[in-house]
Amino acid sequence: MLPYVVLFSHLVLIFIVLAIIFRDSWGRETVNFLGRHAVLLSLLVVLAALVGSLFYSNVIGFAPCELCWWQRIFLYPQVILFLTALKYKDSGVFKYAWRLSVLALVVSLYQVYIQLGGSSSLPCAAAGSACAKIFVIAFGYITIPVMSLTVCVYLLLFALSHRLSKNS
Repeated sequence: MLPYVVLFSHLVLIFIVLAIIFRDSWGRETVNFLGRHAVLLSLLVVLAALVGSLFYSNVIGFAPCELCWWQRIFLYPQVILFLTALKYKDSGVFKYAWRLSVLALVVSLYQVYIQLGGSSSLPCAAAGSACAKIFVIAFGYITIPVMSLTVCVYLLLFALSHRLSKNS
């Protein structure tokens, strides 16, 4: 089920990217909508990431590798950041959150690279070199690190939409 949600979200991501590119014409309303609701949307995305990662590790039983833990370290605090920002109506949260998203993005890109057969320059302390192990594969490309990468891209696009909507 989760890979279907991720696949659908990739289609939505393509639409958002196109809306940002064409924000001076047909994408203006979409970018403004995303910008106005960026804090709530970001909270929903990081909550989904938190629930999804805990589901895979605590319910399904996939042991998170070191790179997975680093991605969690960068994504989990954003739940608190966005909850606080939502409570206090503070859209300045993106000044801080985007940095955590970029760090998580770099780690997830690195793990995707390793899973695609790239050589790792970092040792993986998890059993059986789990950083390269593919626990989930759907549609030929959706893996757990790709799901994390998707979350990071969403967070960065919401931050960008927020900034663009403020400037228009």
